[in-house]
Amino acid sequence: MRYEYRTENVCSRKIEFDINGNVITNVSFTGGCNGNLKAISKLVDGMTVEKIEEILRGNTCGPRPTSCADQLARAVRKAYEAETAAGNS
Repeated sequence: MRYEYRTENVCSRKIEFDINGNVITNVSFTGGCNGNLKAISKLVDGMTVEKIEEILRGNTCGPRPTSCADQLARAVRKAYEAETAAGNS
């Protein structure tokens, strides 16, 4: 399933990715630091929601309480919970 997440308090505006069970692939960011976000997308491709959270959750950017990486961790968790809830309906 393709998932779209609108970010908050970061330079990127949107994160899109595919989720299959708890595995994340095809991550792309709209806006933000292009090179860094392309690298993050490649590094997390094929990782589980739990692994992405373990590595990226809580990462900050400058004085902000979040970062694009932290937003990705939040996005994959939200998508996983939505997919799990839909499967249980």
